[in-house]
Amino acid sequence: MREFITHVGMDTDSRGFDIAIAEGFGSDNNEVRSLGRIPATMEAVDKLIKKLRKQGYTELRFVYEAGPCGFALYRHLKTRGEECAVIAPSKIPSKPGERVKTNRRDALKLARTDRSGELEAIYVHTEEDEAMRDLSRGRASAVEAATRVKQQLKSLLLRHGIKYTGKGESWSSAYREWLRRLQLPHPAQAYVLAEGLVALDESEARVKRLTERIKEILPVWRMEPVVAALQALRGVALISAVEMVAEVGDLTRFSNPRELMGYLGLVPSEHSTGDKRRQGSITKAGNGHARRSLVESAWAYARQPRVTRALKQRQQGLPQEVIDISWRAQVRLCGRYRRLMARGKNKQKIIVALARELCAFMWAIAVATNNQSRQTKAA
Repeated sequence: MREFITHVGMDTDSRGFDIAIAEGFGSDNNEVRSLGRIPATMEAVDKLIKKLRKQGYTELRFVYEAGPCGFALYRHLKTRGEECAVIAPSKIPSKPGERVKTNRRDALKLARTDRSGELEAIYVHTEEDEAMRDLSRGRASAVEAATRVKQQLKSLLLRHGIKYTGKGESWSSAYREWLRRLQLPHPAQAYVLAEGLVALDESEARVKRLTERIKEILPVWRMEPVVAALQALRGVALISAVEMVAEVGDLTRFSNPRELMGYLGLVPSEHSTGDKRRQGSITKAGNGHARRSLVESAWAYARQPRVTRALKQRQQGLPQEVIDISWRAQVRLCGRYRRLMARGKNKQKIIVALARELCAFMWAIAVATNNQSRQTKAA
């Protein structure tokens, strides 16, 4: 029975795990107690399980916080047939008066709150999905590095009052050629400019390599059909679709789009009391990488709805149901942008509102793709 489960709280770090246990409410001992600290190795975890089994704890449930240590512990416990839950730190209840935080206290709190049923486990990606997510995040980091170099180079020029007056936009081929020919007054400054240009070339080459690697691996990824279907949407090309699926995983694990919106932190915060209802900015809970990607894609709906040549090419070979959802998304989101702009709403807030609805259309496409796959297998 569930009430006799022994809850094992684990506060993990790179050097060791602090352990605490809370016996089920049906047991003779309801005390939550610490079992000390063990090394951060799977062998030590196996010894802990063996020790608890000898003490008569037949059914164990392990809980620990999600963090930089990843899911190796979770997968090891699952391989052994143990029940394990990974908890988001933001979802763990805390008292306003708590001012002392230690590993031992955190382990005790995890065991206690899990026994009371106050903890909610997060979704853990499969190893294949997590590998694709690491690749996607690696590319995003390379893009950020290239952007930082560009900002540093522009700051160097701004400090010395140097302005580009040629044709073309910033970082066009003409602009880059102008930078390479630019002569700064002091050799030290010229060296900084040359180093910045080399760093920019290296960063952009890294972005290109990682992008090519994503294209190579994508065809053998189990989520490739959903990634291809999401590209039917305007503003959602290859990288945006991969980022969304790699970060969220299976979109159809949410029973409705509102759950997905809440998971991505795109719903308004609220502080209401009595008859007064006050809504604030979005919660920004959940996955920030997917939320950023969605907001970037939503900017494409600030223009009139139309099927561009690139979008039509991405839609080739996709089911008609998916293409129809894409067009409905364009009509609704583009129209909503115009109406909110006419009401004088802030443009940034409008784009966030469009991103919230865009993820609902993504959910609908994922559901349609999965249904199509099941029908194909059944046939």
